[in-house]
Amino acid sequence: MTEPVRPPIRIANCSGFYGDRLSGAREMVEGGPIDVLTGDWLAELTMLILARSRASRPRGGFARTFVTQMEQVMGTCLDRGIKVVSNAGGLDPDGCAEAVAEVADKLGLSPTIAHVSGDDLLPRAAELAAAGALRPFDDPADGSENRCENTTDSEGFSQRFSEGAWVSANAYLGCWGIVDALERGADIVITGRVTDAAVVCGPAAWHHGWTRTDLDALAGAVVAGHVIECSAQATGGNYSFFTEVPGLERVGFPWAEVAADGSSTIGKHDGTGGQVSVGTITSQLLYEIGGPRYLGPDVTARFDTITLEQAAPDRVRISGVRGEAPPDTLKVAMNELAGHRNQVSVALTGLDIEAKAAVAEAAFWAACPYGPDDFASVTSRVERTQHADPDSNDAATAIWRLIVKDPDERKVGRAFTGALVETALASIPGLYSPSGGPSGGGPYGVYRPALVPADLVPAHVTVLGGDIRQVESTFPGIDAAPSIEPAPGPDAPDLDGPTVRAPLGLVAGARSGDKGGDANVGVFVRSDEAWAWLDGLLTTETFQALLPETADLVVDRYPLPNLRAINFVVRGLLQEGVAASTRNDAQAKSLGEWLRARVVDVPQALLP
Repeated sequence: MTEPVRPPIRIANCSGFYGDRLSGAREMVEGGPIDVLTGDWLAELTMLILARSRASRPRGGFARTFVTQMEQVMGTCLDRGIKVVSNAGGLDPDGCAEAVAEVADKLGLSPTIAHVSGDDLLPRAAELAAAGALRPFDDPADGSENRCENTTDSEGFSQRFSEGAWVSANAYLGCWGIVDALERGADIVITGRVTDAAVVCGPAAWHHGWTRTDLDALAGAVVAGHVIECSAQATGGNYSFFTEVPGLERVGFPWAEVAADGSSTIGKHDGTGGQVSVGTITSQLLYEIGGPRYLGPDVTARFDTITLEQAAPDRVRISGVRGEAPPDTLKVAMNELAGHRNQVSVALTGLDIEAKAAVAEAAFWAACPYGPDDFASVTSRVERTQHADPDSNDAATAIWRLIVKDPDERKVGRAFTGALVETALASIPGLYSPSGGPSGGGPYGVYRPALVPADLVPAHVTVLGGDIRQVESTFPGIDAAPSIEPAPGPDAPDLDGPTVRAPLGLVAGARSGDKGGDANVGVFVRSDEAWAWLDGLLTTETFQALLPETADLVVDRYPLPNLRAINFVVRGLLQEGVAASTRNDAQAKSLGEWLRARVVDVPQALLP
């Protein structure tokens, strides 16, 4: 006798990053029915921040805002049977669990609290690297979708361990430690570095009783987790067509209702601001991805099989997702403290912008006790923000910016910034500095991903007051790999008729972000006719011509016809990652909107 199919499980998100809306947990618990409350607190940069915090004070390695939120909602969650799953444990899931237990004791509550660890490889990293088990992140054997330019050679990689440069090394664990904790009755599960989607995939797998070989179901849950892990980005936040989104001043957070087959419905609580549409979900699907194969420790989700349907107002159904076996390695997020950095800036106002920049830079180096060759890295650029015939002082002004990096903190300190003060009365007309007076430099970190065999990194699941259990990270294998065909794209003829010069963004939306030192730009349209045009227009060459800053870099193009979308991955645009990048937009959040502002030949029939 087969067991009855369990009803869908509604999994809500209350946080997309460390610093998200503090009231998010209460809004999701009190705003409508949910079965599980989740949140994502971790990013590549967050791990570096937590490492520095842990070094400066005890129990500084986890997200304390999560503990505050638990104090707000723990009682209600226990009363309603709402499970809580979060990666807020960061570098110290044990400490986070103890802090939550202290809150529970203060409130007179007795939840079962579990934490998942085993991801922290820093104590073992030197040994693993010496044995060749921990290695720099190169191109995966089955494609380049997760390649990152910010790697290093194996010899230099191992040498850095002896130098003590690394401050964090955390493997991306999957969902099965979470499943084990829930099976053992945990009310609150706190993890360290798991994948962003694991906090959704875990509760779904537990609820529906999936096994590791239920690849299609797991892939569907991973896609649902990817959609809701960035909180309001699924409900209208950061959406290109934001003028269509009601209540954008206070956007509600999303939930995913995951069915037994892995299909899901994405929604938000009724009466909250924002919008859940095929457009907002498509936009979030394109966020920080590579190619159609989305690699993870539990399953490789095929993004080229996703089908989206507007099932009702503020309800989008995701179905058809297929899954392949996961790789036999885990990605490892590694951060090193690479040195110190500082910058100076000079306003260039009115006429002769380039000449003024040249004189300002020459005068600065003449005053500086160090020369350009004395620093490990020097970035000099003119940011042309001035307007012709300016009607305000700011509109007449461009900026010259100089950024230096070096292992020696003294070089980038006050002696460096103080040199600009000496030139105040003896350089270009109108000189002033938006960066202010002399200041000391600050440390910066470099993110370098790595790979480690999955069988060397089991999860350790601890129930407070109970025992510790080990959960393997390896995939058991299947007899034959499934044959998966991409979902068909739209079948629309090329548009004939007149074209006009217009911004690309009048027709296309975009979502961009960072992937280590790389950046991705996902571009999508909302009609079959527009897709036929976009796919023909936006080649790699056209993309690089529209964004000249990418012209000398490697750009990979991944069409996703099933989503009417193309994803571009720009290798090395962000240099050594967000913490080290000298770009003003170090996370590439605005790259897609720059692309949308570029003018192209648009068929008149597509324009609003």
